[in-house]
Amino acid sequence: LEGVNKPELLPEAYTPVLDVGGFLTEGEVQRLRGTVEALERDTGVRLRVLAQNYPETPGLAIKDFWGVDADTVVFVADPNTGNILNFNVGSNVDFLVPRAFWSRLAGKYGSKFYWQNNGEEVAIQSAVAAIDRCLREPVGVGQCTQVDGSYDAS
Repeated sequence: LEGVNKPELLPEAYTPVLDVGGFLTEGEVQRLRGTVEALERDTGVRLRVLAQNYPETPGLAIKDFWGVDADTVVFVADPNTGNILNFNVGSNVDFLVPRAFWSRLAGKYGSKFYWQNNGEEVAIQSAVAAIDRCLREPVGVGQCTQVDGSYDAS
């Protein structure tokens, strides 16, 4: 896949959740946005979600749009990559979260079998819920060992 830079696909107003692939309903986007904003407020980690269908992607333009830094996790959901879940983890977050978590997360919710049977939207929402749960766990042994993408009823 070659690099793409299409800033015209970015919205005028800032948002931490972009669905240029059309996988999510507006309600799902709003719910994810609330989860992501609460996570950042509570932990300082800046989770950003881009749902795309390559080559329809803002690509490199997203880095400036979101101000990606060492405290940012860019989660790109794209069914054209085989595993729908792809993560670019900032260096500060890399110290907080065991590296094995990201591969377990991708293996559980990102496999083609999973998202074809459950839908891209379920894979995306489950991944965000699992990241949220992991980053709220106390740092130490056992942190993020369980990949749990279930949403609480709250």
